[in-house]
Amino acid sequence: MWLSRFRALPRPLRMLVLASFINRAGMFVFPLLAVYLVRSRELSTGEAGVLISVGSTGLLAGSLLSGPVCARAGRRAALVTSLLLNAAGYLGLAVLDGPPWTYAALLFVALVGMGMFAPAANTLIADLADPEQRPFAYTVSYIANNLGMGIGPLLGGLAAAYSYGLMFAGNIALGLLAALTIRLFVPADTGRDAATVPAPTGARRAELRRDLDVAVLVVVSFCYVAPLIGLEYTLPLAVTEVLASSVAVVGAVYTVNSVVVVGAGLLIEKRIKAYPTRTLLIVAGLLWSAGMAVLVFAFSLPAVLLSTVVWTLGEIIASVVVPTYIADHVEPRRVSGFMALNGFVLSSARLVVPMGLGFVWQAGGHRPVLLLLLLTPVVGVVAFAVLRVRPQARPVPEPAAPATARP
Repeated sequence: MWLSRFRALPRPLRMLVLASFINRAGMFVFPLLAVYLVRSRELSTGEAGVLISVGSTGLLAGSLLSGPVCARAGRRAALVTSLLLNAAGYLGLAVLDGPPWTYAALLFVALVGMGMFAPAANTLIADLADPEQRPFAYTVSYIANNLGMGIGPLLGGLAAAYSYGLMFAGNIALGLLAALTIRLFVPADTGRDAATVPAPTGARRAELRRDLDVAVLVVVSFCYVAPLIGLEYTLPLAVTEVLASSVAVVGAVYTVNSVVVVGAGLLIEKRIKAYPTRTLLIVAGLLWSAGMAVLVFAFSLPAVLLSTVVWTLGEIIASVVVPTYIADHVEPRRVSGFMALNGFVLSSARLVVPMGLGFVWQAGGHRPVLLLLLLTPVVGVVAFAVLRVRPQARPVPEPAAPATARP
């Protein structure tokens, strides 16, 4: 039973799952940021869009910072720092009344924190979960995040209807609660990387080849991340403008997504270990492609909901397989850097995909956009079919290096 498996996880991981849920459930501000800047700060929609785009580069910076901070200060320090940066940036946005560029700077700080959190959390799971526990641990973490994402916008909307101050206060309070949970229940020395004895030349070459294989797989997973970010941009516009329907349908899409994640996530995880990584990634891409094909060839309200069920299954598989592959095939001292790369892929998609699809929509309407969302996972399927994918075997651990004194 999944509950007994959850109890078998190390206590710090169980508390990390709880903290991740709290943090995601407290994400009141980001989904409503454009509304806040336009209505409360009296910016134009164009100015708000530019400021959000500029500030969102913080996601990229946070993803890149996560690896070094995990390696030098430890996983707990990276997680707590990420939550404190997010709270500090949002506090500034809530109380400071300055020129528009200050909003971009404060948003940058907040999103640096947001960008750091997921790679550090994935690194902590890799540290503490036994190899046979990792698919389950990543699945439970993924479900907790999705449940929080389902609750957060709803609570944020209710808070914003009362006052934007309450919206920011709720986000900050829950972020600090998540930080306190991690501070109290995650050991301080978990996963701080120590110096290692240089490996022989042949071993270093083997490590470099292995690391390159893993890095290429992570980068190619962009083909499965891009449709997800593209749908976040495309569906609200397509539902309201093309189908002339209510925005409530968009909410229904997120509800269907969350229901499928919760209902199917653990069932899929039970079967993941029976198949090689290449097969799983190809199946994930085929599910993504099938879901997008429903939208391309039968675009309607029922098709939107059916598509969501299908592509969510692909999303679940890829979201569990990629971090598990990193943890299983990269030396422990490099895991944080590769988890940061995985976060960077997601963050870069958040910056590039909406902008690119916006230009395509403006030039040719919604159909070319949907076609691109179909072709992208197809490219991923082909790439994973030909790429070198390592078998499911852990690398031989290196001899433990003597601990180095820290000032």
